[in-house]
Amino acid sequence: MPLLDAVSPIRGRRGRPRRKPRRLYADRGYDFDKYRRLLWKRGIKPVIARRGVAHGSGLGKVRWVVERAFAWLHQFKRLRIRYERRAELHQGLLQLACSLICRRLRTSY
Repeated sequence: MPLLDAVSPIRGRRGRPRRKPRRLYADRGYDFDKYRRLLWKRGIKPVIARRGVAHGSGLGKVRWVVERAFAWLHQFKRLRIRYERRAELHQGLLQLACSLICRRLRTSY
């Protein structure tokens, strides 16, 4: 829940930016009724995989995008293993890596 509180305004259509996401995707590790209730109270639809149910919930389509992004970031060795002690340096390298990934995507499509 602290992670949801830290979400910055979500850009989108014109007008006042939204303060919360419409849906929250999560894996089986968050399959607790407590989390589902808290999300519904905040007006967020929980899309959480159920424990004990065979794979095929459909979350893999959404999760694949996130896992692929992490794989691209892990190509940069200094981000895979955090050598920097200062958070500002790590944040700067992370932003640089994201910029390079976006540039590569833009030129490839």
